[in-house]
Amino acid sequence: MHANCVAVDAILESAGVAGRVQVLSEAAPTAASAAALVGVEVGAIANSLIFTTAEGEPLLVMTSGAHRVDTATVAALVGTASLSRATPEFVLAATGQRIGGVAPIGHPAPIRTVVDVALEAFPTIWAAGGIPHAVFPTTYAELLHLTGGVPAEVA
Repeated sequence: MHANCVAVDAILESAGVAGRVQVLSEAAPTAASAAALVGVEVGAIANSLIFTTAEGEPLLVMTSGAHRVDTATVAALVGTASLSRATPEFVLAATGQRIGGVAPIGHPAPIRTVVDVALEAFPTIWAAGGIPHAVFPTTYAELLHLTGGVPAEVA
């Protein structure tokens, strides 16, 4: 298994979470592709989206695959003047993972995180496992615990 997946699995295990990283038969870089491969509705996919704040800091927004992030709403929530989608280079530097496979955990340093309240509607949600070919099952409560994230409406 890829080193990113091993790191994510180790965090899941140390946190006492039952879910483990599963390697998929093909890459799932979008919520729709992940949902199709896992066999769930797209809303049950927890997208890990990295934004750059006006101060140049990373912000991780865990959003339902059925939503688009309202950057003005989230910027106001976290107290920054603006948010912009991070470049692939910024994402890799902040997370150690490439776009399309960014896990909510396993980063070189903690990243401030906001978690979409819409994910709470699903008993099991699926997040990326550190590479585009990997995912892991979790719950909303576990995702909040694992990330230290703040629940919020992000769409």
